[in-house]
Amino acid sequence: MSFDKSFLALRLEGPLQSWGFDSQYNRRNTGLMPTKSAVAGICCAALGYGRGSDQEHDFLVSFTDVRMTAIAIPRKGSKKELPVRRLQDYHTVQNTRRASGGLNTDCVLTHRQYLSDASFGVVLEGEASLLKQIADALGNPVWGVWLGRKACIPTAPVCAGLHSDRIEALTALIGDNALDEYTRQIEVNYFADGRDSLPDMPVSFATAQRTFSPRRVITRQAGEMD
Repeated sequence: MSFDKSFLALRLEGPLQSWGFDSQYNRRNTGLMPTKSAVAGICCAALGYGRGSDQEHDFLVSFTDVRMTAIAIPRKGSKKELPVRRLQDYHTVQNTRRASGGLNTDCVLTHRQYLSDASFGVVLEGEASLLKQIADALGNPVWGVWLGRKACIPTAPVCAGLHSDRIEALTALIGDNALDEYTRQIEVNYFADGRDSLPDMPVSFATAQRTFSPRRVITRQAGEMD
């Protein structure tokens, strides 16, 4: 392992979460796993990088080389495991952007999905100085961080530590349990190594020009070996 590589463990836990990757306009669905774009957004908020800024651009270029593993971690209630459910809310919003690019001042009905009672661990693998910068910012964020939408506030500290190897980072999230006991989604380097492509690699968060590129992943169910 290169000496300039580190592993950052993140804990994403809260009563509501939403990880959009395939929806726009008035229907905003959620995936079952955290997206890389949402994690990048959390990092940019903690760092205080404005939408469409040069700082954001440079960060997202560097973040492309960071490899992400997301792990679904069951939450325990007082007597049993809490089931994860999708909830759908609808409300009206104004000043939305039309498909043509213009501004719509009329009220628009929107449908938005959330995950309830979900908990995830995320391991970011990448260049040590970049991950240290992120870890420091999460410890004292410039702006608030949330789990996909502003209504989704974390109920635990997001940063679970910067580690020198992957095993240490996983232990911070799942203890001594084996990774194959959990459903997980792993980012891969080569097209042949993955089964799915997700359009969640952020290129720009600029309000009028949000842009994403595809990311190749493989998802393993709990009990399925790598």
